[in-house]
Amino acid sequence: MTETRQFGDLATQLVMESRRSTATDTIMKYNDSLVRSIVREQRDLEKLIDNGDIVSPSMLIYQTAIVRNKRCLLAYHKHRMDILRDMYWEVGGALPHMLSNQDLRSKLSPHEVDFLRQYNTSIMEYRAGFSNELDITASIIHPPRDLHVLVRVARDCGVIQTELGSIDFQKGQRFMVRRADIEHLIVQGYLEEV
Repeated sequence: MTETRQFGDLATQLVMESRRSTATDTIMKYNDSLVRSIVREQRDLEKLIDNGDIVSPSMLIYQTAIVRNKRCLLAYHKHRMDILRDMYWEVGGALPHMLSNQDLRSKLSPHEVDFLRQYNTSIMEYRAGFSNELDITASIIHPPRDLHVLVRVARDCGVIQTELGSIDFQKGQRFMVRRADIEHLIVQGYLEEV
């Protein structure tokens, strides 16, 4: 028995995948095969419209299916870009730290990695104009209460240059340091506030 499906069924599967991703608050693996199948369906529908000489009700159905598929593809990719942007800000704009996560990297398409790199470049260019006055990558969820913070080293991160000199952060040690010097290390998970 052959399987029958309607125009737009594949696009609906893609939207459902995005909904599951939102419900579980994770990013799922990029579904390249499904996206390619939808694009193939788009091309087939466009050929059907181009081959038609007269306007018929079937052409309206084809055109509606084309528009719906496009909207579903755009929604899927927009949803993924929003998740990636949120993840970027959660790690404080530390793109190398984000891309070094092999689990995340395996779920991204090459185009999404390029998007993250270009997004990071845009943020860094914007930030360069006033980086001495304001760090736009710092967390705004928990504003600092004190200038200095007591931290414990969760992962080795080597020697870091601070305003008062260099500090060798080795796992398990505790330090009282200026928050501005090590904020990025806290966001990246190298240091934890005590």
